[in-house]
Amino acid sequence: MPVILWTDALFLLVLLGPALLLPAIRNREPFIRPWRSVLASGTARASLVILSAFVLIGLADSIHYRPADAGGTDPDEIISLLDRWLDGPRHHSEKTYSEPLAAYAHTREAVTDAAGATAWLYPRLQYGGRHLHDPERERWPDIRQRVGWGLLKASLLAGLLWAITQKLHRRNKPERPSAAAARITLLLLCLLTGVVAELANDYHVLGTDKVGEDVLYQSLKSVRTGLLMGILTTVATLPLALGLGVMAGYFRGWVDDVIQYVYTTLNAIPGVLLIAAAMLIMQAWMGRYDASLTSLAVRADLRLLALCLILGLTNWTGLCRLLRAETLKLREMDYVQAARILGVSTPRILLRHILPNLFHLVLISLALDFSSLVLAEAVLSYVNIGVDPATYSWGNMINSARLEMAREPVVWWSLAAAFVFMFSLVLAANLFADAVRDAFDPRRN
Repeated sequence: MPVILWTDALFLLVLLGPALLLPAIRNREPFIRPWRSVLASGTARASLVILSAFVLIGLADSIHYRPADAGGTDPDEIISLLDRWLDGPRHHSEKTYSEPLAAYAHTREAVTDAAGATAWLYPRLQYGGRHLHDPERERWPDIRQRVGWGLLKASLLAGLLWAITQKLHRRNKPERPSAAAARITLLLLCLLTGVVAELANDYHVLGTDKVGEDVLYQSLKSVRTGLLMGILTTVATLPLALGLGVMAGYFRGWVDDVIQYVYTTLNAIPGVLLIAAAMLIMQAWMGRYDASLTSLAVRADLRLLALCLILGLTNWTGLCRLLRAETLKLREMDYVQAARILGVSTPRILLRHILPNLFHLVLISLALDFSSLVLAEAVLSYVNIGVDPATYSWGNMINSARLEMAREPVVWWSLAAAFVFMFSLVLAANLFADAVRDAFDPRRN
């Protein structure tokens, strides 16, 4: 039975937005020319491939349903397509910590042998390397064999994709270096995916956490949270920043004074305090109406949506100030003055002359702010005012790793996994945002 959460619907609407706008702008050269410049960059294309991989993971994790075979264990259980695809790592839980690709647990236990003698040993894992009879001798040869098979399967898939793209490419047109960079990035992603998929069936590729849950599964589930924090927060920021910024810059007078007073007052209050106060109010409201929340997934989704809206309502001031300053300049341009003299209505001037000339600033700001919002989730979860503890997120993984780094021996893989995934997403977003800024900024052209 399909289940549509609030964040699922908003995420799908945001992804459909560019597809719906494409027919309207495809014949407008001022909009198409900068994007050609973006795609001419090899770094931008490679970053776009990586971002597309993250978006596909987030999309698969945003299609939820109630499984028909839930039975009496949890009739309100809600899972996603990604959960179904990762069914093995999701259910292969151990007792406690285990290292990446290990066959034994990370902590000693009292083990009693057949003779009745008790000794403190590292016990065998229930799922990791369970097919091995002698892990000390067979584990690394088995891993090397699986890596080889994974590389072979991924190479065949990558070769097929490469042949298709070559076939679609115009033969009379030389291939650009940017296209080669995108294909190489896609090849590397295919190879990495093939190796991980081959190993994940019988090993914990990134180890397990304190309660024995697979860290790779946690990291992939956290992708959706990071994307939603970056995308939905910008959607919540845009109406306030754009509407108030244009009004303040165009109408001036008392309208400008009121809007300046509002965002100056908000800037004077530490953002963390505003977010913490809003989240405490939200938690109190959720506690009062707890009976109306049908499951933990619905509760966690509502808190995630609330956090995105709260971040959007507290981070619109910078873009609003920028749009106000640009609107003050645009309203004095000759074509705007001529339209006003000819009797063109104010809404039409704003829609036809002001807003199109602010598009590049909006796009650049949103692209640059995406990575900072992804990092903001990690910081807020670290201080326990972020997403629900039941929600998979890199911030919760980093928060849990605080005490793990003080253990002996050190449990490093949860922190390392969260860092690598978050670093990859933020780096790709920053590189793509730099290309967008270079293409759309008039001062650079």
